[in-house]
Amino acid sequence: MDSSDKAPSQNSPAANTPKDVIRDGNLKATIWRNESDKGVFFTTEFARTFKDADGNLRDTHSFIGADQLKLGELARKSYDRTAELRREEFRQERAARDQDQRPRANRDR
Repeated sequence: MDSSDKAPSQNSPAANTPKDVIRDGNLKATIWRNESDKGVFFTTEFARTFKDADGNLRDTHSFIGADQLKLGELARKSYDRTAELRREEFRQERAARDQDQRPRANRDR
């Protein structure tokens, strides 16, 4: 299966950029930022990169047995990175909310 590294549900060019890509050899975890009516959330897509018969790089979402331990470690690393991204998102939202709640005279300084 071929992957284009684009989040299918996003429309703007900036939205099609992953927040992070973590690699381990030919395996990768692509972390996407998403928004819904419930707020921001992150998803992770796992893939294995290979060269096809024509020498083109392709992604597949099937993994051989030898990849499974590395995939588990990649999942752990992407979990940790996603937690960092959620904390960053929370801090940014809180800073924006605090900025909006400051009295007008203080904001203009």
